[in-house]
Amino acid sequence: MNCRVKICGITNIEDALMACRHGADALGFVFYEKSPRYVTPEMANSILAQLPPFVTPVALFVDADEASIRTVINGSPRWIIQFHGAEIEAECLSYQRPYMKALRIKEGDNVAALVDQYPTASAMLLDAYKAGVPGGTGEVFDWSLIPKKLTKPIVLAGGLTPNNIKDAIKQVAPYAVDVSGGVELSKGVKSELKVQEFISGAKCG
Repeated sequence: MNCRVKICGITNIEDALMACRHGADALGFVFYEKSPRYVTPEMANSILAQLPPFVTPVALFVDADEASIRTVINGSPRWIIQFHGAEIEAECLSYQRPYMKALRIKEGDNVAALVDQYPTASAMLLDAYKAGVPGGTGEVFDWSLIPKKLTKPIVLAGGLTPNNIKDAIKQVAPYAVDVSGGVELSKGVKSELKVQEFISGAKCG
């Protein structure tokens, strides 16, 4: 199976185009102002307008209000949405866009039951749980907590790097993987070498 790759936390056009050159399938843009990788709607839509075809832009929100979300997605029909907070299915569905819902996984979670709460999601993103932090922790969770069969495609996130990506794919066999900090020089600035190594590891591993 060809594993897809999403490079998240894009903040500038140079990193966006570089990731595309190396084979990224999707780019993530963070619209959570507390994040060091936050990007304005104007900047993100400017970058999106310069992306090649067949690369999916993903708008990441954490319990955002409707006006904030629509300010972003009204800029292009290409956006899909990633909900990374406590959003319920009805809220996710209300924007009439393809979406994926992030779950922060910890010991004792019934992952299958959590996934089944979002039957309209295009995919479910599984990330590491850390109290008070909605994502981008750079921490790996216990992949054995992921059931072998789930009702939705899985996007694996949480502490992935060029060093562990092959092991992650071998153990979890996800539909896609998501990386941000694991391919950075500094927060919001990507390393071309790490991006290249990560994508190569994901697609050739």
